[in-house]
Amino acid sequence: MITIIHGDNITESRNYFLELKQKQKDIILFEGKNISFPDLIQNTEGSGLFNDSKNIFIEDFLSKIKKTDKESKDILNYIAKSSKGNNFVLWESKEILKRDLFTFKDATVRIFKLPKNIFLFLDNLRPNNSKNLLRLFHEGLDSGIKEEMILFMLQRQFRILLALSGPGENQIEELERLAPWQLGKLESQARSFNIENLKKNYKKLFEIELRQKTGSLPLSLIQTIDFFLLDI
Repeated sequence: MITIIHGDNITESRNYFLELKQKQKDIILFEGKNISFPDLIQNTEGSGLFNDSKNIFIEDFLSKIKKTDKESKDILNYIAKSSKGNNFVLWESKEILKRDLFTFKDATVRIFKLPKNIFLFLDNLRPNNSKNLLRLFHEGLDSGIKEEMILFMLQRQFRILLALSGPGENQIEELERLAPWQLGKLESQARSFNIENLKKNYKKLFEIELRQKTGSLPLSLIQTIDFFLLDI
């Protein structure tokens, strides 16, 4: 059996992945960027006398592979072939296109997507736009997005904008996953800030997260984000 978990709602998809892991006593875990064909075979087939079914969990493989790479193709084909006697669970930190799931025709696919208004909110992050940002923030909350998720997305957005504004555009993992049209839009957004403003806002978000985790926020997280948006 093959289960593929993906989508832009990383928090929900990750929680579901961890939930499946906790239900299994013995698991084999691979990081997609480090997995090798021989290691996969050895751990799946082993050298034991009993042909027991294995529970194999793989993180971020489909989103990292190069389609022209022979070893990647071998791994894909092996998973498809071995899934009749073993349980494979693949978690991806982004949405995988349907055409890239073609190898696994019989897989159970779970996609976790964020409401579209969260992206409208993030696209509107710029100085002197607080009134609009507050409205979009609360519309996101009303649509069911948790304030913790919005804080995470704010941190991610400012991290990307800061990377795009730095000298030589510091490469971060998020940039590698973006399409050219997304990069162009983010570069335009980054130019609406100066570098010091981006650093200040990113530092504030880090402090908010730290205080949230330690229970030392003087206000609720929603109220704290409200004040953050007013001060951008």
